[in-house]
Amino acid sequence: MLTFRRKVRIETERMTLRLPQHGDWRAWAELRAESAIFLTPWEPIWAPDHLTRRAFTNRVYWAARAEGQGTALPLMLIRREDQALLGAITLDNIRRGPSQSGTLGYWIGQRFARQGYMRETILAVVHHAFTIMDLSRIEAACLPENAASRGVLEKCGFKYEGVAQSYLQIAGRWRNHVLYAALRPDRRGRTDVG
Repeated sequence: MLTFRRKVRIETERMTLRLPQHGDWRAWAELRAESAIFLTPWEPIWAPDHLTRRAFTNRVYWAARAEGQGTALPLMLIRREDQALLGAITLDNIRRGPSQSGTLGYWIGQRFARQGYMRETILAVVHHAFTIMDLSRIEAACLPENAASRGVLEKCGFKYEGVAQSYLQIAGRWRNHVLYAALRPDRRGRTDVG
């Protein structure tokens, strides 16, 4: 018996957040290419084929599979007024059982930065994670000197938790990251389970 699941769409004030589609490749590749100098100090080194249609096709298939399995929620930020692709956000490493948590990662094209889009996006994804996905904790990490990322996390209610030594390879070397988390407010302290 075939069952059809409704694809995830999160509506914000100005955007639709949805899974990547094959037709997004050109806009995604152009935005990533034009924003390369802006993005690469904060990201792992791009593979030689990073911007190719084939690599993006693999990303689309991975996104659909990960969302279907409940292990990740990779979303594109689409501005409704003109259908412009602004960036992407992924709730990844989703853990169930006693943890009920996930890890947030995101990027935005340089020309769309500092316009409130990422704050709007993070708030919507966290709300979705807590109310629809029933998660209890969302984690995020960024480089200590990434003031923009730290600022948006703090504006979205994430709390600083500490430093993870050599957390990720960024721009070709292992880098320390500052750790943040948002907690679902009704899930603190003692539970009735166990």
